Amino acid sequence: MLYRCWKWACSKLNLGGPREPIDLGPQGEQLAAIFLQKLGYRILARGHRQRLGEIDLVALDGETLVFVEVKTWRSAQHGDPSAAVDSRKQDRLTRAALVYLKRRRLLERPARFDVISIVWPSPEAQPLIRHFINAFEAVGQWQMYR
Repeated sequence: MLYRCWKWACSKLNLGGPREPIDLGPQGEQLAAIFLQKLGYRILARGHRQRLGEIDLVALDGETLVFVEVKTWRSAQHGDPSAAVDSRKQDRLTRAALVYLKRRRLLERPARFDVISIVWPSPEAQPLIRHFINAFEAVGQWQMYR
């Protein structure tokens, strides 16, 4: 598992004034999408919902489909936000990704799971972004093969 760590000013997000509170989930996902686009990824879907769960971002990195889970916290006092992607969450993401691939007839396409963790203490602070590439393998009876 590789990861990139990036401290980035949020001026391009147009979040309003420094006193405006951050809605962490949606703003973290927006920041993660911008981050991935700057790395050359193409965003295919945001907040893809289905009965088996939600996939925060679906992106294309070259020929590889990337299912991205974004975790945004105000502090790292209790560890990195990526730690919240436990085995249960991995299982739900695997099942949701498999449905996404089946419905679009993309089962032959290479795919992976990335996690982006963001620590964003306040609107005026710069967020710390960590990108965990290939953060986990497909798990459970729903395994996908490359």
